[in-house]
Formats: sequence, C-alpha cells, structure tokens
Amino acid sequence: MNLQDKTLLITGITGFIGARAAELALQRGMKVQGLARSAEKAAPLKDRGVKIVVGDITDPAAAATACQGVDLVLHTAAIVRIDGDPDAFRQVNLQGAVNMAQAAKQQGVKAFVHLSSVMVYGFNYPPYATESSPLRGENNPYCQTKIDSERELLKLNQPPEFGVIIIRPGDVYGPNSGAWVVEPLSYMHRKEFALPRLGKGRINHVYVDNLIDAIFLAIEQEAYGEVFNITDGQDTSCKDYFTKLAAIANAPPPIVLPTFLVKFLLNQRIKKQQQNGEPIDLPPDSINWMSRPYLYSIEKARTQLGYQPKILLNQGLEQVKLWLQTR
Repeated sequence: MNLQDKTLLITGITGFIGARAAELALQRGMKVQGLARSAEKAAPLKDRGVKIVVGDITDPAAAATACQGVDLVLHTAAIVRIDGDPDAFRQVNLQGAVNMAQAAKQQGVKAFVHLSSVMVYGFNYPPYATESSPLRGENNPYCQTKIDSERELLKLNQPPEFGVIIIRPGDVYGPNSGAWVVEPLSYMHRKEFALPRLGKGRINHVYVDNLIDAIFLAIEQEAYGEVFNITDGQDTSCKDYFTKLAAIANAPPPIVLPTFLVKFLLNQRIKKQQQNGEPIDLPPDSINWMSRPYLYSIEKARTQLGYQPKILLNQGLEQVKLWLQTR
C-alpha cells in the first residue's frame, strides 16, 4: 500500500507515541486525523493541519465519527501503567480497542494497526521470545488486557476489506517519553531510583521513530493478521541505559541493589504512603519491569518487513538530551 495522500486516524494522538506518529505521517505526505479526549491538548497538532475529533475511544458514536473518511487507523490509546483498577484497564485497553476496530470496519477503513506490548509475554519469558512464544497475564491488568485485546482484534481481521496488524513494542523512549525518560529522571534527581538485580535486568528499548518506521512498513506491506515484536535489537542492561540517561540530564546515577533489598525498601515506601493516605506511586510489579532477564526477538520484523532500526541508543539519547535542554 502506498501511504502517500492516505488519511490516517491516530487514537491517543496527544500522547507521546501518537503525537510523534502524527508528525512523521505528515512528513510522509499523509493526511492525519486524531481522536483526543482534550481539544486543548490537541491544539498544537491542529495548528499543524491535523483534524481533531474530540471524544473517547469507548464511545461508539465518537469512534464512528473519527473513522469517517479514513483509510488507516493507528490505535495507540491505552492505559499504560504498571498496576491499577482491572475494570478500568478492561474498559479502555480491551473494550475501547474493540470499539475502535468495529467502527473502523463499519466505516470502510482498510487497515487497523493496534499498538500492543511485549508485556503480553509477562515477566517470565524465554530468551529471545518470538511472536509465537507463550502469552502470560501474570495477574497484571496491563499484561492481561493487552493479551485480550490482541485476541479480540484478530477475530475482526478480514482482508482485503479490513486488515488488522498487531505491533508489540518494547520499552519506547525518546523526547517526551514519560515512562522511560521523564519519570525515571524525576526519581533520580531525588535520589530515589534503585534498580533490582544489581541493574542486570535488560531494557528492550526502542526509539520512538524506529517504532513508527516499523508501523509504516507493516502497513505498506499489508501484513494483515500478523504480529510483530519491535525493539532496537540492542542488548542493553537497565544499569547501562539509566546511567546514560542520568548523564545527559546531569542527574545522580541510578542506585543498584540486590532484588531482596529493593523489595524491602519498596514495601517500606508503600506502607508509608498508605499510612499517610498518599497514592502508591510504585506498586510491587515495578520491580518485575526492571528485572526482566532477556531480550525479545525482532527477527520476524527484520525478515518479513525489512525492519532495520535506524536510530541506536546513543543517537536516541542525544535527541533526548537536546529535547531536555529546551524544556
């Protein structure tokens, strides 16, 4: 499929990935629409020529309106947190995704790309997990609802009329990344950022532009019904990544500790927050996120899509550094 002049709808367009996808799509000569809950947050994109529909992905009427006249949908909207209310995760990550796909199909959209996550493999996955590796919810609402949404969306795949593509990104970083740039730096500046496993856990980073390149490749090649892991393909420890991140931001480097000690300190933090009536900012599963021991395989994306990460870690962090200097 030639993407030139195609109209792309992006859900979650005001988020980190959605906003960057809009920018890169415009650069490719595509027309871009966005479904956003806040007109105010979407105003900068509207000023650049993006058509904004204000509404929620769980609302069938808003979804139908947003999908009118659209060729492609990139569904990025989701609750992306370590833990929380399972019902809220189901409503947004599962029901919202299915609602958007059904609306897209009814409106004659040709391709629906769903941004899932490598977290569908859970925390205990084999080395170089492939797209056919076992999926594990791990009693975590984020992991489980990403698994469930993939399953339900693939049922709607019916090419050539309507094609569904599933993208499982790794740990997406870049300018304006909350989870892998802004939030860790906030904790590091307060000297509250400790890594379990002595920092030996692996971060499966993917620079945001690399991820979007892979998404466009999958659409161009009409890889309907397929699932792809997308990372930068580099073997990077959490200690290495976060030490480099701290250096570009002039922040104290991360503290590295044995896992049992990080668990003890985290439990103490949670107890104190509960006693003070404060929200729990780092739930127990946050340790699992930083303890993952292995990489995921991107061989399928390399061979089937011709995906080749163009921006490697040092280059990506340089872009983050430039962005931090302008904040």
